[in-house]
Amino acid sequence: MKSTPAVAAVTRRVVLALCLCMAAPGVAGAQEKPSEKTKAATTTAKAAPASAAQPAGKTSVVITPTMTPTELARAAFAAQGGEKFRNLKNMMLVGSVDLYAPSSTQSLTGRFGMIVAGEKLRQDVESPLFSFQFIFDGEQSYSSWRAMNLPPLTKFGIHVLARFDQPGYAITALPDTKKERAFRITDVEGNSTDYYVEMATGRVRRFEILYHGKAYSFEYTGFRELNGVLVPTSFAQKLNTAQGDYIAEFKVKEVKLNQDLPADAFKIPEQ
Repeated sequence: MKSTPAVAAVTRRVVLALCLCMAAPGVAGAQEKPSEKTKAATTTAKAAPASAAQPAGKTSVVITPTMTPTELARAAFAAQGGEKFRNLKNMMLVGSVDLYAPSSTQSLTGRFGMIVAGEKLRQDVESPLFSFQFIFDGEQSYSSWRAMNLPPLTKFGIHVLARFDQPGYAITALPDTKKERAFRITDVEGNSTDYYVEMATGRVRRFEILYHGKAYSFEYTGFRELNGVLVPTSFAQKLNTAQGDYIAEFKVKEVKLNQDLPADAFKIPEQ
């Protein structure tokens, strides 16, 4: 896969921000804000080019109403790619992002680069009005927007699903929805992530986190299977605040797995 110098530069700087638009007080753009029903992101992005990619519907796990929370977690883990997901070295995503401020009817469009490598995260966003960066190096979090604390991947998020069968993690039931079954994984420190699994496929469609008194949610709206691992092609992140919801909708244009990363990929800038 070829990368332009601009995309390569973004990719080197990169990963997970559960809210991306707090710094945009007056955004303007060409895209209308989604309705209340679909504002978490409903447009499926074009699948990232990759010769090893498989049809989006290949990986599917049957979910039944009688499954226990542990069985649900095991099924969701399998749908995510099972041991291939657990042993994934890293995932790099590059694409576009639409940022919405609370009560805004329009978005600000920019580009993003994201790297997830085990328990390390890096994400960069560039837009016409501002740019920002989030890093978790496996121990410490960094945000160029100082008002936000990045939830550490060691304690929250989709990668905690890979620990569902390890000592110290409790799995409990949550109320189901019409098309989803739900469960919670909690560690010994009380950190928890709530997962909502699609009945038809066993895939995690969204997860929710409460961190430092703030509610974060992450919703997948499109997938592609690459080398046996479920890769997002479109997804949304949302942070609920007293001012309203900050929403970021991502469309992935390029995916790379198990790359050789530069030594400073997750280096936190000196402050």
